[in-house]
Amino acid sequence: MWIAVGSLAAWLWLLLGQGFFWRTDVRLPPREEPAPGDWPSVCVVVPARDEAAVLGRSLPSLLAQDYPGRAEVFLIDDGSSDGTGELARELARRGGGLPLTVDSPGEPARGWTGKLWAVRHGVALARARGPEYLLLTDADIAHAPDSLRRLVAAARGGGYDLVSQMARLRVESLWERLVVPAFVYFFAQLYPFRWIGRRGGRTAAAAGGCVLLRADAAERARIPDAIRHAVIDDVALARAVKGGGGHIWLGLAERVDSVRPYPRLHDLWQMVSRSAYAQLRHNPLLLIGTVAGLALVYLLPPVALVAGLASGSGASALAGGAAWLVMTATYVPMVRYYRQPLWLAPLLPFTAFLYLLMTVDSAVQHYRGRGAAWKGRTYTRPGAVPEEG
Repeated sequence: MWIAVGSLAAWLWLLLGQGFFWRTDVRLPPREEPAPGDWPSVCVVVPARDEAAVLGRSLPSLLAQDYPGRAEVFLIDDGSSDGTGELARELARRGGGLPLTVDSPGEPARGWTGKLWAVRHGVALARARGPEYLLLTDADIAHAPDSLRRLVAAARGGGYDLVSQMARLRVESLWERLVVPAFVYFFAQLYPFRWIGRRGGRTAAAAGGCVLLRADAAERARIPDAIRHAVIDDVALARAVKGGGGHIWLGLAERVDSVRPYPRLHDLWQMVSRSAYAQLRHNPLLLIGTVAGLALVYLLPPVALVAGLASGSGASALAGGAAWLVMTATYVPMVRYYRQPLWLAPLLPFTAFLYLLMTVDSAVQHYRGRGAAWKGRTYTRPGAVPEEG
């Protein structure tokens, strides 16, 4: 009973004391647009490795941006074997729009993750154009035609050095519906969006699929060199910019979407487990604490409710049921944001159990020497040379 009461107390604290993380109203703020001749120049950097399957839906949306200022796109083909670079050139020839440069960075140097090595190459090409802003976006992200102008207007109007949007991930398969909204929910719980935007606050995070960054802020923070070894590069980037005195903002996207499918549980499992233990800084004590915390906060309430009803312990059942109710209520806004049926909200304990297993598996893979894997590369330890395979 007392453990169930502790879980209820934890949920009441999360409800009121964790930056109202469960609310989904932190969206790109409406700002007055610059005068017609005052739009700053922007260079868009897109690291891409074996992205031919999604590029046809994402790259044309970037090339078709309705941006009044000077803008161009740099797609960095990071050793693709599926014709990503050739497809990008063909899409530009057929569709026109913003100027596109396709280039390759070569194999990553020691101490660099592959994606950041590609970003480094793209940023170097972009800086030769002298842009005021850089847009770092992934190859699976589709942007509405006014996405870039809204990002720039928000950054200028709010005085932000970094403006990032959490792209709306795809939710079509059953497993996507169960796992994806919870992924964003857990991220917001770790990094409450309201805290990220506070000047002088310690909380810093970004969503790597859509990051608009002032070029001079990137230079001050030595981006991307300062975060060259990071597996969770978006959070590391935000910390570097905020640590250098920059003002940052992160919110949920309305018209920026990921087109990458995750139809099977295996696909989603890999997405989470590849970096979960890195999030815990490869610390066994943090792993134990995370597993215990997930069990206490997410798994115990329904167990206490069922066990209390079965044993006739009304207090246990009441505390467990109340904790589960608060949990479900905090999840409803995210379920609605993803336009999913509300019956998914009470299933959050089951989804949390899956995340617990993914986190443990991430640690197991680390200690087996396999490390974080992505796009055929494995990073066995910070600073290691990526292994192909």
